[in-house]
Amino acid sequence: MKTVTETAPVVTGRRSLPLSVLAVAAATFSVVTTEMLPVGLLTSLSDGLHVSDGTAGLTVTLPGLVAALAALLLPVAARRADRRAVLCGLMLLLGAVNLLSALAPSFAVLLGARIVVGLCIGGVWAVAASLAVRLVRTESVGRATAVIFSGIAVASVLGVPAGTFLGELAGWRWAFAAVAVLGVAVAVLLAAVLPPLPPTEPVRLGVFPELIRMPRLRIGLIAVALLVVGHFTAYTYVRPVLERVPDLGAGLVSALLLVYGVAGIAGNFLGGSLAARDPRRALLLISAALGGVMLLLVPVGGSLAVSVLLLIAWGLSYGAVSVSSQNWVMAAAPGAREAASALFAGVFNVAIAVGALTGGRVADGIGVTEVLLVGGGLAVVALGVVAVAGNGEE
Repeated sequence: MKTVTETAPVVTGRRSLPLSVLAVAAATFSVVTTEMLPVGLLTSLSDGLHVSDGTAGLTVTLPGLVAALAALLLPVAARRADRRAVLCGLMLLLGAVNLLSALAPSFAVLLGARIVVGLCIGGVWAVAASLAVRLVRTESVGRATAVIFSGIAVASVLGVPAGTFLGELAGWRWAFAAVAVLGVAVAVLLAAVLPPLPPTEPVRLGVFPELIRMPRLRIGLIAVALLVVGHFTAYTYVRPVLERVPDLGAGLVSALLLVYGVAGIAGNFLGGSLAARDPRRALLLISAALGGVMLLLVPVGGSLAVSVLLLIAWGLSYGAVSVSSQNWVMAAAPGAREAASALFAGVFNVAIAVGALTGGRVADGIGVTEVLLVGGGLAVVALGVVAVAGNGEE
């Protein structure tokens, strides 16, 4: 495979992470908040635009599928563009389409805007996921990667709930207007603090088949696909699963899901710290923990205390998935980090959609509790896939 010549990392003399890393984390926070915002606004959105809840759900499904494709194609289309300019442009576009969403006179216009949101999501992730190595010294790459990926968990804990609250208070259109302002503000911040980031080498379509033929990278992608499909198969229906636990009312379920989100933030940094030293060990532990948690929730569903502990463990485990698998990808393809990150982002987004679809089919066809068995089973398969990687060397 053709080797990519990396430019020297842009560093500062300080031990603390530079503001540029936090700005990239703000970008990931913005796209994830935008992606998941309709989940909290589904009822008011469907009522306001006179569509069913199922139809309104397309505002989440379609952006995810577009993001998977955009993650692969945008780095190819922007092959010679400075990555700072690409990120700033995507965030400005995100602000514009969120404003269009806020003003949408019909569901068709909203859905069109959300499709463009998918382009922004995939593009931001394809570029941002590989930037840590170019922004900090080698010894800080693991921590910087964890900070960049913390945007996922923080969006779930703070961004989406805040947007939902604003939507309930002032209407769903104001929630989209708020994330529009956020997108523009992040674009300004990125322009101010990011150094010039010329492409290390133009990404071409032909590089993706070459990457897939790399054994270690292929194993990592298969493992993350299994973990993410398994997680979303089960987690999409975590609320009805928890509501079956005795003495667990609807109010406590919401509080527990918040605790789950906080655990996810902690898991992101714990996983990032471990994966920076040993990506294979990190994925082994995560796979075993996720599989064990989901499978154990089936027989212990009658115990409130044990269910709560397992839910917290679930948050810790899944919070570490994205940052740990990204570390694996970077280690597996050190000469083509951006292309490998784009492939990773594409696989991740497809896995989210497949997981949610699988969970729906299992829940409707067999039962809600069985989604835990399927999700846990897929995590166990991921454990086996990582285990056969040996010591992670090609």
